[in-house]
Amino acid sequence: MKGKEYGFVLGKFAMDEIDKKILTSLQNDARVTVAHLSEQVSLTSSPCWRRVKALEESGVIRGYHAELDPRRLGYDVTAFVSVMLENHRIDVGDSFEVAVQGIPQVVACHNVSGRYDFMLEVVATDLEAFGEFARNVLRTLPGVKEIYSSFSLKSIKHQRRLPLP
Repeated sequence: MKGKEYGFVLGKFAMDEIDKKILTSLQNDARVTVAHLSEQVSLTSSPCWRRVKALEESGVIRGYHAELDPRRLGYDVTAFVSVMLENHRIDVGDSFEVAVQGIPQVVACHNVSGRYDFMLEVVATDLEAFGEFARNVLRTLPGVKEIYSSFSLKSIKHQRRLPLP
């Protein structure tokens, strides 16, 4: 759409097909130049750059990151750790969330429904290192009542590319 106004529709950023092409291209290669990106989406460089900036400012694009191979960095164990808190007081949950933010081995944390309160994705060099980490770090986090760990045997799909509406 020419002259499209960027804005939010029902809490979501209003996007057209060109925005979706831009996002698809950036998900495939965030290092693409604006010149190459503009060719891919059939725009000139300036409007393409303005669209990328609008997508960044809206929060649709949260950042640009390098995808690292955990095994090549020595992390041979990936564990999914379910955490149950001792109670559901807001201050306990908040304290847990703040503490998790400062632990580099925890690469993802989700507040989940069901028996457990949080699901953590944790990397470790080996099972012994994970065991020490679980005993010395995870069990000592604020409010932790119970932890349950499952281990990844094989990563089947590890690219985080979101489908676009």
